Amino acid sequence: MFDHVKFGVSDYAVSKAFFLKALEPLGVTAGAEGDPSYGIELCGVNDSSLCLFQAQGKPAPLHIAFVASHREQVRAFHRAALAAGGKDNGEPGLRPRYHANYYAAFVIGPDGHNLEAVCHSPEAP
Repeated sequence: MFDHVKFGVSDYAVSKAFFLKALEPLGVTAGAEGDPSYGIELCGVNDSSLCLFQAQGKPAPLHIAFVASHREQVRAFHRAALAAGGKDNGEPGLRPRYHANYYAAFVIGPDGHNLEAVCHSPEAP
């Protein structure tokens, strides 16, 4: 549905480093970048992008769910996000209240955003 989503962060350098490290296991890479008020485009594998820029104040927290192609990517995202300074908000695991194969992990990022990696496929053999 989306081509890109852009939102402000309170500390551009901290958020840029956090998102690049936390999302690396999901195949996200740095794209175009300008000055902090313009920001950086973080590119996904499906031609969508997440853009960060330096906001004037502290932004309201968001919930952002990223697609993982398999469950190990969910686990790797969780490890990388915690190593990058994120706060655990739900360890990797099944969330059957959504559907039988909803496998996700949640981390709170630098500005309080709830970041999720989710895989909708069963565990690979």
